[in-house]
Amino acid sequence: MKKYIKSTLLMLVSLCLFTACSDDNGSNPTLVKPTKFVLNTPAAANSVIDLAHSSNIVLTCSQPDFGFPAAVTYTVAVSTKEDMSNAVTLSTKSTSAKIELDAQEIASTLTDLKVQEGAAEEDFPMSIPVYFQAEAVITTTTGVTLEGTKIKSNVVSLNKVDLEFSLPPVVLPENVYLIGSFCGWNWDNCVAMAPVYGTDNLFWHLVYIDDSGIKFNTNKAWDGGEVGFGGIKVAEDSELGGEIVDGGGNIASSNPGWYLMIVNCVLEGRDIKYEVTFNKPEVWIMGSITPAADWSEKEAGCMFTVPATADGEFVSPAFSHDVSGDGGARAYVKIPGFDWWKSEFIVGLDGDKISYRGKGGDQERVNGSAGQKFYLNFTKDTGKIE
Repeated sequence: MKKYIKSTLLMLVSLCLFTACSDDNGSNPTLVKPTKFVLNTPAAANSVIDLAHSSNIVLTCSQPDFGFPAAVTYTVAVSTKEDMSNAVTLSTKSTSAKIELDAQEIASTLTDLKVQEGAAEEDFPMSIPVYFQAEAVITTTTGVTLEGTKIKSNVVSLNKVDLEFSLPPVVLPENVYLIGSFCGWNWDNCVAMAPVYGTDNLFWHLVYIDDSGIKFNTNKAWDGGEVGFGGIKVAEDSELGGEIVDGGGNIASSNPGWYLMIVNCVLEGRDIKYEVTFNKPEVWIMGSITPAADWSEKEAGCMFTVPATADGEFVSPAFSHDVSGDGGARAYVKIPGFDWWKSEFIVGLDGDKISYRGKGGDQERVNGSAGQKFYLNFTKDTGKIE
């Protein structure tokens, strides 16, 4: 009986709601599309505003007339131009007609806009007019905007804003990652380039480049920071630079094969430029395992063979001597202008992983016996001595 009463009550309530929504009896609010939205002129419009020593900038507005009191969300765009042609919407979202904007966000946004206009860091501080325009939209309790209810306000200004340079310093990348068909264009399988010891701007790796090409990024992601053919300058002293071509935006090769790729990161203003060297894929053994064992660079008969495929192995000449302790089985590539040990690496410290010296100190030694060889896969960064 109780279930029957509950069901009946629910039906009655539903019927009443349906009737209320269906009848045009004037008791229901009707949405009106507003034609005017006023952002009030700031009281301090002609006062000097020091953003560096302000916590916030407060703007006020009147709610647009939607025909009834509505839950409205306000956002504000800032610009250095009165026509708002370079406007950037700030992160603040306010449900009040009193909108408190973060002064430091305004400062960094304006600095970026002025830099885009050609200003250099030494041009700051500067005094400029700053323009604001608000946008209002009805939003639900879950934050969903109601379609067709957006409206922009008039433009107001602060005419004397003191702006200091407010962007963080641009720093050179700590990592560079290679991606291409050699790893299925999958960042989970990408290759991390090794830094050259004693530098903050040079990275190297052996990489197989085909006609579909490669890209690189400072993050393991398709985040817009990836660099292709249009984002590099091929170094004039590249041994194989003439083979590097545009592969649909990728860094491709007209003669698919292995390259010693060296990325030089150059800071120009607030931009990082990439000059890339493409050299022969020469890998060498070094030290007590070589025939001469005299630690000379590029000793005759000490260069690895180069595979024909992306998944092939670089194979060293057989070790000429047993090595243990301080000598060790060691290998390197030659970076022009740098000693061999600044781009050396070994195998056996971390399972089958190739361990690059990079920016670290002298590596532990791995023993070797006469007749053994290095077998290295630079696509997977793995290797062995046997």
